[in-house]
Amino acid sequence: MIIEIGTKNYVDDRLKIKMAMSHLESLLSAYNGYALTDPVEKFGWTFFKMNIKLNLQSGIEEKFSDMLNKYRWSDPSQKFVNFMTDYFNSKGCNVKISAVD
Repeated sequence: MIIEIGTKNYVDDRLKIKMAMSHLESLLSAYNGYALTDPVEKFGWTFFKMNIKLNLQSGIEEKFSDMLNKYRWSDPSQKFVNFMTDYFNSKGCNVKISAVD
């Protein structure tokens, strides 16, 4: 799955995101489970994409299925985006996330 992340504080949030993802990778034993693209700046925001590899995505969906099911969206990809947004926000990142087709 590819998600796009938007932030107003790229340097700090990128570091926090990497730390949060490292924690998820360790928890799920799914190392090298994501890749980040180069940032693009628009209108005071910085946007970059994260490619979450299948092994990490599957691990997140399995381990946190109870949390994912609490979101009222019927679309599984939107549930995943909402979970990742809340997860990053809980780690101190003020980011907006959307799914990329």
